[in-house]
Amino acid sequence: MPKVVVDVMPKPEILDPQGKAVLGALPRLGFSGVTDVRQGKRFELEVAGEVTDEVLAQVREMAETLLSNPVIENYAVRVLDPAGEIA
Repeated sequence: MPKVVVDVMPKPEILDPQGKAVLGALPRLGFSGVTDVRQGKRFELEVAGEVTDEVLAQVREMAETLLSNPVIENYAVRVLDPAGEIA
């Protein structure tokens, strides 16, 4: 069955304490060169049948009303191809 991915990220102007905590931990763990971290959420939705424009519109509605908080988060909708790669 095809999968649609919804990536949800805090808007750039919103503070991201989890991302800042990860950014602070990286050097302590020996990792260098990272200048910023933003932490978000990823939803994989398995859908019945083809991924049509109507299905994508429904997924966007889901993202707008349930999967994200549009006041403080942005979201992106992508379709995975059969190999699991973003199409």
